[in-house]
Amino acid sequence: MPPTDYLDWLRREGRIVVVGASLAGLRGAETLRAEGFTGELTMIGDEPYEPYDRPPLSKAVLLGRAAPHHTGLPHRREIDAKWRLGVAATGLDMEARRVRLADGDEVEYDRLLIATGVRARPWPKEEEARLDGVFTLRTRDDGAALLRRLKAGPRRVFVIGAGFTGSEIASACREQGIAVTVAERAGAPLVGALGGVIGAVAAEMHRENGVDLRTGVMVTALEGDPAGRVRAVHLSDESVVEADVVVVGLGATRNTEWLTGSGLGSGPRGIACDAGCRAFDFRGIVTDDIFVAGDVARSPHALFGYQFLSLEHWGNAVAQAEIAAHNMISASAERRPHLWVPAFWSSQFGVNIKSVGVPPMGEQIMITQGSLAERRFVGVYGYKGRTIAAVSFDNTRWLEFYQRQIEKGAPFPVEFPTVDRRPEGRSPVDAAFPDPALPTHGPMVTLSGYSPTDQQLVFHPARH
Repeated sequence: MPPTDYLDWLRREGRIVVVGASLAGLRGAETLRAEGFTGELTMIGDEPYEPYDRPPLSKAVLLGRAAPHHTGLPHRREIDAKWRLGVAATGLDMEARRVRLADGDEVEYDRLLIATGVRARPWPKEEEARLDGVFTLRTRDDGAALLRRLKAGPRRVFVIGAGFTGSEIASACREQGIAVTVAERAGAPLVGALGGVIGAVAAEMHRENGVDLRTGVMVTALEGDPAGRVRAVHLSDESVVEADVVVVGLGATRNTEWLTGSGLGSGPRGIACDAGCRAFDFRGIVTDDIFVAGDVARSPHALFGYQFLSLEHWGNAVAQAEIAAHNMISASAERRPHLWVPAFWSSQFGVNIKSVGVPPMGEQIMITQGSLAERRFVGVYGYKGRTIAAVSFDNTRWLEFYQRQIEKGAPFPVEFPTVDRRPEGRSPVDAAFPDPALPTHGPMVTLSGYSPTDQQLVFHPARH
């Protein structure tokens, strides 16, 4: 069948399966229908719920401003899909074009979109992780369970990890007057994502809001009582903190295990795909019937040396899903690349934090507007003489400007007349990121590979 005839048939009568009833999965399905796909559409999800919004779980939900079961994502259009919810995908047969499910069923496809995202990394000691009062926060059920425990009035909440989720949980606790201790193995909160200069500001925010912040330490054990309830946390400095709620915020694990042995280019860092969202097989050959979108995807980005990026962000999931869906049912000449500039946001301790670009690539940082002391500023990151990221604390109006600078490869240091001339903004300083070879759970953008055509750049793989 000629390619054009096949595409016409695919659009009219083909079978498209979406694995991952997620934000990316839903927006991909909506885009397929919006662009004229009238064939059979199947949505597979391991949770019993239709796609819902995750960012509110560590913010509005824990503050009681939104109910966990009211976080469902609005449908932008009717997708007329077969929903297979509450049943996980357990395998993929690429040759037969079939997805195997946990209930023993198999679903055939002509095109496959994988949007399985990530899951919270649990406490590694299984017996301790099963103690009553030990939580992770990723799913709707996680949010509901933690909210119930916070409403019960715990004596102290202990948060393991001061990344974005851990910091937001600590902020929600303090806003409700709940005592909270945060342990972070790095020197400050957020250092994996934003570096030590910004991390020092985050540490001040924690402590000024009453958080018992312990940095440079690791949790060595969770202690339970005879009834199986958590009662204390043991740290590497030999201190012991009594707590009746422990939240594990050690980052995320990409949901790729179900693809083991399938022949797809997948692993702990995600599923490798090209800029058009087509997945690679394990030999590095691009497929033409399997596409990837959202947190589980690893794709090369032209703005960042063709580095493969894994992005855990709401906006990226939407943009990448729309590109993937368009390309799934389009001829090669009509396909588009996914070149969304990474961005993320967080709200904690009354401060709105936003970023664009890839801060962890930054060697240096300049505070170009505002002041660190006032916690209202913009910091711009540079790598080898080029602007590659910016972060703002309560000063978002400048980010669009710096995004344009990133997109056109503007020079660094920044020398615009608008740059603040106070001492901290006059010259770049070391951004103080931790050694990328050491474990970290902070980055929202994971760097994982480089372009072989760009040999003068040396990258270290990010590990979790």
